[in-house]
Amino acid sequence: MILAIIIVRYLRQSMKTEVTLPKWDKILSYIMYAAIVLLAIYIVFASGRPVTKWFSHALLLYLIYILYTEKEFAQARPVLLAIAPFIILSLISDIAELTDEHQYSAWKGLLSTAVGFSVVWMIAMWFITNRQRKALEKEKIKTKNEAEQKTIMASMKEELEVQVGQRTAELMRQKEELVQTLEELKSTQSQLIQSEKMASLGELTAGIAHEIQNPLNFVNNFSEVNAELIAELKEEIDKGNFEEVRSIANDINQNEQKINYHGKRADAIVKGMLQHSRKSSGQKEPTDINVLADEYLRLSYHGLRAKDKTFNATMKTDFDESIGKINIIPQDIGRVLLNLFNNAFYAVTDKKKQHVEHYEPTVSVSTKKLDGNVEICVKDNGNGISQGIIDKIFQPFFTTKPTGEGTGLGLSLSYDIIKAHGGTLKVETFSAEAGQNEKETEGTEFIITLPV
Repeated sequence: MILAIIIVRYLRQSMKTEVTLPKWDKILSYIMYAAIVLLAIYIVFASGRPVTKWFSHALLLYLIYILYTEKEFAQARPVLLAIAPFIILSLISDIAELTDEHQYSAWKGLLSTAVGFSVVWMIAMWFITNRQRKALEKEKIKTKNEAEQKTIMASMKEELEVQVGQRTAELMRQKEELVQTLEELKSTQSQLIQSEKMASLGELTAGIAHEIQNPLNFVNNFSEVNAELIAELKEEIDKGNFEEVRSIANDINQNEQKINYHGKRADAIVKGMLQHSRKSSGQKEPTDINVLADEYLRLSYHGLRAKDKTFNATMKTDFDESIGKINIIPQDIGRVLLNLFNNAFYAVTDKKKQHVEHYEPTVSVSTKKLDGNVEICVKDNGNGISQGIIDKIFQPFFTTKPTGEGTGLGLSLSYDIIKAHGGTLKVETFSAEAGQNEKETEGTEFIITLPV
């Protein structure tokens, strides 16, 4: 009876029948209650002990039957090896006691010893089975955990693959957007560069008009004088005064030379304008850097004068005549010089607006040959450049001018052009007095160095 109770409790706890096998859990509960009742009868009523023994045997045999036949209890069948010898020997002992008491007495000792061994066997097997069950449970838990981990890993892998796919798609989309943005930036940069060139060309227009007007005035004046001299020449021929004819002819010849000179001068100005406005061929050609610098200085000045009639500035030149011609791309170097002159005149104009006492706006350009290089210096006596921004002035789109007055590309393009010629472009800004605050400057100097 006690054994039946133990077996039932073992089955219910080890197999968790209440959850996994609710139908069999009820049956096992009834068996346990029956065993408890039989145990109580066995203890209280001595006369009912033989009957309760047989009922307890019946309960145990029924449990053995269940364990052996029902597939739901297959994992608990090792219990049969533990309890079967004890139950069988107990049953044989009880049967022998009822059938032949004298024969039973002869075998009683042997049966008692066998029952004792079966108890030891049952306890040993029970212990072994219990250890195997726990090991099996641990293995199941381990297997379950591994399966769960595999499931989790598979789920995470799928999720990761989805995320990688999404991220890859996002990166591809961003790449396409970046490529498109880059193309737009290149297009915008080209437009800005062209805009910068056209802006400098616009500033040239007024200066060119003024420069062309001067030689044209000379051409017109000398042409009118020549027309008068020719009329006088005809009169003197009619009079036969050949000495006067020769004198008038010499004057006409001199005037023609002047007309030719100023005509070529106008032609050179127009060619310079066309050369500046056309797309650079990229081919270097021998160029007189002094003439180029002088032309663009005056063109820049007159361009500013055309926009502001009140403006006036002193222009100074100091050219090294020993330089001769050097191989450069004249259109590109012309753009650099024009940009530097425009900036210089802008700086002195800005300072003049501050009504500085005894201030005379001055822009100067000088050239000299130095150690196999040509050095071109463009200097102004404006407000200068503060130390806080001097390192940024060659960066694209950086400008100190008000919005709408500068693209911030002039110095950047100039730097690239000079670098492409194998030269350097540097800037220096000066203090008005020794020991004076660095922010109070008396001007700026841009120094171009080109290889001869």
